[in-house]
Amino acid sequence: MIEMTRRGLIGAAAASTLLPRLAFADDPQMVVGTWGGDYGDLLRETVDNAIMKPMGIQVLQDISGPVPRRTKLLAECQNRRGSMDVACLADFDMYAATRQNALEPVTEKIVPRLSKVLPFLKKTHSVPQIYSAHTIVYNTERVPTPPKSIHDLWDPKYRGKIGLSDFLFTTNTAFAAIAGGGSMSDFGPAKKKLMEWRSLDVKVLASTEAVAAALKSEDIWITIIAAARGYMWKQSGIPLGHVVADEGAFPTVYEVAVPKNARNKENALKYVNAMLEPSAQKAFAAKMGYVPTVSDAPLDPALDKQVNFTEAEQARFWTPDFGYLANNQAEMLDFWNKDFKG
Repeated sequence: MIEMTRRGLIGAAAASTLLPRLAFADDPQMVVGTWGGDYGDLLRETVDNAIMKPMGIQVLQDISGPVPRRTKLLAECQNRRGSMDVACLADFDMYAATRQNALEPVTEKIVPRLSKVLPFLKKTHSVPQIYSAHTIVYNTERVPTPPKSIHDLWDPKYRGKIGLSDFLFTTNTAFAAIAGGGSMSDFGPAKKKLMEWRSLDVKVLASTEAVAAALKSEDIWITIIAAARGYMWKQSGIPLGHVVADEGAFPTVYEVAVPKNARNKENALKYVNAMLEPSAQKAFAAKMGYVPTVSDAPLDPALDKQVNFTEAEQARFWTPDFGYLANNQAEMLDFWNKDFKG
């Protein structure tokens, strides 16, 4: 999911797989633009069927990758009616939609459960559904002493054993920037650190699945990826742990929003509210390792310890400068592909 959204501003449009439908004031049908796979299945189980269906509301999932979904949302924002009633996107992609004035403002009056959202996650035009952070994920058997600093990622003793997801080029560049003395608003120092990685035979893996396979085969021992992913892979039998380094970690938030031109805005707002119900929030934590965004969905202590973050860890989260990323992502990708990978 977030592994692809960090490509932001790169993709091209993809056509909707849904046929146009007429809109009526009392239309019981609504369309949610979302991911497929485990995420889509869990959304269907915990929200579509468990909460919306008893209300008499039929939910259709428009499944696609994040780049075509965001592109479609922006391309349709000037139309009188859009094809999605609810759009699910990661924080960076949602920022782009907000900047284009494509989203309906959200308040506690129209989304009552917004009052339960953790303060540091609240925004004006989107609602945070679940979150995690890109951290250092490592093989606990091969790396018995957990890394403490992001500088450990450049330790020669891990030559050839660090793997990076190609999809996460923005996150990986952020880690390199911080290691080089930069910031979330200055990725310039990342270039030197990226080339140092290259000299240490860092592996660039084509997909999230490829990272998982490399960790399982022990072709790599360490990666940078969402702690939630590490949790899921650990559940599958790979001996993994994660750490929020002393210098911090890159937060990743999955958000939902209602397009201004949604055909069924009333039901869309009900849907967004339902996604914040404790039952749905806890299910995403238990099955996918993502932390609830609301204050009234406490997790079982054992699960909480595995997927949540302490107050001290949260305090070390970096604050992404989405404006800077949007303005500089093309240049970052060009360096990543031509200099670092090339």
